[in-house]
Amino acid sequence: MGKWFLSNSNTLGYIVLSAIGIYIAVILLTRIFGKRSFSKMSSFDFAGTIAIGSIIASTLLSSTVSLLEGIVGLSAVYLLQGLVAFARKSKSFRAMVDNAPLLLMDGKDILWDNLKKANVTENDLRAKLREANVIDLDEVFAVVFETTGDISVLHSEQSNKKLESWLLKGVKGH
Repeated sequence: MGKWFLSNSNTLGYIVLSAIGIYIAVILLTRIFGKRSFSKMSSFDFAGTIAIGSIIASTLLSSTVSLLEGIVGLSAVYLLQGLVAFARKSKSFRAMVDNAPLLLMDGKDILWDNLKKANVTENDLRAKLREANVIDLDEVFAVVFETTGDISVLHSEQSNKKLESWLLKGVKGH
C-alpha cells in the first residue's frame, strides 16, 4: 500500500528527465510534421493523437520503456501520420482512411435514416441545435455529422440568406 503513495528519488528523477526528453521530442516532431499531428480531422488523425498520448504516458511512467524507445515510437507515429497526410492527396486512399460527413438535417427536415447511420439520437440533435442558439427550425439550413464526430449546425436568423453549396460539398445525403 505504501508503494502506491510513495516513490523513491531515482524513480522521480527518471520521470522528470523522461518528461523533459519526451517534451523536447514532441516539440521537434510537431515542428517537422506540423500541427495536424494533433488534429482530429479524421478517425486516423484521432487515432494518431491517442497513440501519441499513450506513448508519452508509457515513456514517462513505465520503467520498462526507455526514453530512446519512447522517442523512436513517437517518431514512428509522426512519420506514419505524415505519410498518410501525403497519401491523402489520392482520392482512393482518402476514401479508405477518412470518414465522409453526413447530412442530418436538410433545412428543417430531419433525415431520420442518416441519424440512425450516425448513431445520433433525436435528443443529441436537439442539444446541438440549442447549443447553436437555434430558436426556430426555419433558421436551419443544414446539420452535418462531421468526420470528427462533431455536429455542425449551419443556420441564420436572416430569412433572405442562402446556404453556399460549397459548404456541403462531399457531405453524404446531400
